[in-house]
Amino acid sequence: MMSGPHPESPATDMRIDTFQFVSLIEMLDIEATTISARARIPDDHSIFAGHFPGHAIMPGVLLTELMAQTCGFLLLSLNGFARMPFLAALKEVKLREFVRPGCELVCLAERVHDGSGYAVLNATVRLKENQKRICDGTLMFRIVPFPNDELREHMGVRAQEVGLSIAGDGVRLLEEAAT
Repeated sequence: MMSGPHPESPATDMRIDTFQFVSLIEMLDIEATTISARARIPDDHSIFAGHFPGHAIMPGVLLTELMAQTCGFLLLSLNGFARMPFLAALKEVKLREFVRPGCELVCLAERVHDGSGYAVLNATVRLKENQKRICDGTLMFRIVPFPNDELREHMGVRAQEVGLSIAGDGVRLLEEAAT
C-alpha cells in the first residue's frame, strides 16, 4: 500500500525543545518499505545563539535525529505501531552541507534489512527547494515491545500529528484514511 505524496502541504517548524523534528509524513509505501517526511528548521531558536554566533547552522546531530525519527515512523508503520524502534547504531553518517534556519527539509528512508529484532535503514536528508543532499547514513534500530502504555499512547498521538492514521487494517496517511 502506498500513500502520498503531499507536495503542497506546508511543513510546520520542528519542535526542537520537545525533540519532535518530523512535521509531516508526505509519503508512506509499506510494500517498498519507504517513507518521506518533511521538516522545517525554525527561523529563530535559542540553539542558534551558540551554533554559531553570526553564522547560524543546524547542528549535525539534530539532522541525524531527523533521520532517526523518520526511520522510526517507517518502522512503527511497518509493524502497525505494535513495537517500538530504538536507535542502536549509526554507520557512515555524512554531513554534506550546512543548513540555515528557515530551510525546509525532506527526509527519505528505506528499510534494507529486518531480522532478529533489529532493522537497518538508509536515510537521506535533502533541501526541499532544490533536492540538494544535506546528509545521509545507515541507521540500525532495536525493535522491542513498548516499555509502557504512556509511550505507546504518545506515539499514537505523534502519528496523528505527522499525518498518519493507525487502524486495524494497517497504517496509512490520514488523508487517505478519510477517503
